[in-house]
Amino acid sequence: MSDARFQIVLFLLSSLSLAGLAFSGMLVSRAQRVRSRMAARFSSISRPLVRAQRLELQAFVRQEPKEQRSFMHSLAGVFKIDLERMDVYPLPWWLVLPVALAIANVARMLAEDLIGPAALIGVPVLWVLMCRSFFGWADKRQRDKMLNQFPEALAMIVRSVRVGIPVMEAMRVVAREIPAPTGPEFDRMMKQVAVGNTMEDAVLDMARRSRLAEFRFFATAMSLQNQTGGSLSETLENLADVIRKRSALKAKGYAMTSEVRTSVLVLAIMPFGVGAMLWFMNPSYINVLFTDQTGHKLIGGAIASLSMGLAVIRAIIRKVLP
Repeated sequence: MSDARFQIVLFLLSSLSLAGLAFSGMLVSRAQRVRSRMAARFSSISRPLVRAQRLELQAFVRQEPKEQRSFMHSLAGVFKIDLERMDVYPLPWWLVLPVALAIANVARMLAEDLIGPAALIGVPVLWVLMCRSFFGWADKRQRDKMLNQFPEALAMIVRSVRVGIPVMEAMRVVAREIPAPTGPEFDRMMKQVAVGNTMEDAVLDMARRSRLAEFRFFATAMSLQNQTGGSLSETLENLADVIRKRSALKAKGYAMTSEVRTSVLVLAIMPFGVGAMLWFMNPSYINVLFTDQTGHKLIGGAIASLSMGLAVIRAIIRKVLP
């Protein structure tokens, strides 16, 4: 009986000893972890200060003009002529300006019978509007072509980079293979790099010339890749996919508004069609508008009202679907 009690007491003492050892081991382990954390903190505090690299992304930064614009640049801006991108226009500016002035004079002679000498005031206004419309149309056509070709150019760069071709050589491939206007823009960029400019500055200059946000995104991606590294092919592939989706969304918007734009065209043509029909049916009824002074005022008011309405509708459509 005494042996059994001795064994029980011995077992209890052994259990208490093991529990004490386990508890002391836990305390020692916790103290070591605390010391390790404190040492790491002291090490981070005593480490020398390292300044983080500043990323400079200038693609979306508005650049202030370094010098005052010349008189020629200001005058070209009135007619919406870009002196740095003269190759965009299908006709030279020195031919467009006199032709537009001649058309404005013809319109003045036709309107002189209706509104009198006041038609002379509309000559410079009509001249400037016609020139701005032509040069703006040519610039928009150029930008639309570049936007449609840009996804293919990005895909070509991505394929070249993935097979091990350097980025500069991939851009040379784009300059050779992609037709105008995207190909010549990349060729101009490569020539700037060849004469000593950095690739980042050359790409940024191309983005500014194109006046497209997609080219600015491309310049930003190239700048990030040069400064921080990373997967350029994946970034450009995602950018190309975004551009394709934006183009598809824009085309869908034009398709959905086709009925409205057709209605606007019909409403613009209808007054002339109805007037021609009435003139054939009863010429004396319509001739009053051209022979009487009150009729002249009515025609002038109708033309002004129709022009203003078409301009407002065109501005709304361009604002919704640029």
